[in-house]
Amino acid sequence: MPVDNRSKHILLFGAGKSATVLINYLKHLSKEKNWRVTIADSDLKAVKQKAGDYENIQAVAIDAADSNERKKYISKADLVISLLPPQLHYLIAVDCLAYKKHLLTASYIDEEIKKLSVQIKESGVLFLYEMGLDPGIDHMSIMQLIHSIKNQGGNITSLKSHCGGLIAPESDNNPWHYKMSWNPRNIIMAGKTGAVYKENNKEVVLQYENLFSAKQGVEVPELGWYAYYPNRNSLGYMLLYNLDELNTFMRTTLRHPDFCFGWKNIIDLKLTDEEKAYETDGLTVSAFFKLHFEKHGFSEWLTKLLSTRLEYAKSMMEQLMNLMQAEQEALSEGESPEDDFMMIDERGELTTLNVDEVKNRAAESVAVQMHEANLTLKQLFFLGLNDETFINKGLCSAADVLQFVAEKKLALQPNDKDMIVMLHEIEYELNEKKSTVKSSLIVKGADNIHTAMAKTVGLPLGIAEKFILEEKINETGLHIPILPSIYAPVLEELKEYDIIFHETKQETA
Repeated sequence: MPVDNRSKHILLFGAGKSATVLINYLKHLSKEKNWRVTIADSDLKAVKQKAGDYENIQAVAIDAADSNERKKYISKADLVISLLPPQLHYLIAVDCLAYKKHLLTASYIDEEIKKLSVQIKESGVLFLYEMGLDPGIDHMSIMQLIHSIKNQGGNITSLKSHCGGLIAPESDNNPWHYKMSWNPRNIIMAGKTGAVYKENNKEVVLQYENLFSAKQGVEVPELGWYAYYPNRNSLGYMLLYNLDELNTFMRTTLRHPDFCFGWKNIIDLKLTDEEKAYETDGLTVSAFFKLHFEKHGFSEWLTKLLSTRLEYAKSMMEQLMNLMQAEQEALSEGESPEDDFMMIDERGELTTLNVDEVKNRAAESVAVQMHEANLTLKQLFFLGLNDETFINKGLCSAADVLQFVAEKKLALQPNDKDMIVMLHEIEYELNEKKSTVKSSLIVKGADNIHTAMAKTVGLPLGIAEKFILEEKINETGLHIPILPSIYAPVLEELKEYDIIFHETKQETA
């Protein structure tokens, strides 16, 4: 029996940064299918601006916390998409369950929604969570790789998945090498809960203070070296991916190394603290920094950080000069200088290097220390150590002020391009051979409105919504997109929008 397309009604909650491309997709879909779309947000002006003048598109203002308002619109929809803050998803989910409406969101499944899983299944509707970029496209592309390897009889031993919302190289023009393309509060609070992952058969637990390291990183095809920090608790996904026997399993966020170095300083300086301790009405940004730094011993912190790096650089230069002098003395006496040296490397392992490698490493080490000493001051001044802008936000925490500052200093400018980078690294054994597959995705935005972030978060939701209403996806219950019936058609259509993964395989033994 053919599907009655004309009866379909889609309700989208949220018209923020990540909704732009999804709204455009829904506008084209409404015209093509003659489906109705209602876009609801607290900011009616923003909704109308993004919705435009389309016959089947309705823009409405709504307080999503208002039960009567939510129910009025949810009851009339066939499918609901929520791009609202995570704390509001449960309220929407309860109403969708009561009215038996499909629900899609890019947010993580939380413990509260898990408690409703049996009821969701019994209602015969689909609640599809984690259907954006990360989580979302990462799940789909990983599962496609996993199923491909397993279908060939392969045994997966290690999986690392990296993803970052970054700034494209051509728009990278600040010492943080970063600009905001998604929810600012989430960026400021990233990593607060620490991280848990598995590496070399050991469970690793990292606290927030130790999460950001510029030394952990990966080589991204076409782009070079990026640092990463581990995400949340990776271990739960080992079971969801049916990979509970892996030696290594890690999900991470990619950043420029300088960002990770700087954010570690931000944490050490207590700038992400959430205690409401500053009355900001009439307070300038520079005055806030002065107050905060006096409170947390900034002078001592900075002196220690700079002196440590400068003393290290001085010591390394002296050793390098001594090595070169020893070479000259050996040559002047007709002897051959030492060709090889034994030393402890950065992993704490004894290694042998020739003299040129020793010189190069020493020079690089000095350069890094000097760069970090200089970078510390550049990044802090960029945030506004001498900025006389008034904050005027009432009683705030340091994190609130940092968000206020970052939204201004790290904003995407009209012609800026953001960039999404995703990289999966999978090690496996097949036919008694060890192999590695790397699968990478690079997507660049068009400008500060039509961003790569909005594209990669919004399109998976829009495409999945279309297939659900067309009854091409028929799953029911609470899911994330790890089933072939969900990920296969969505990944295929994403290719039409240049969201395409590129794979390289290599036998390692």
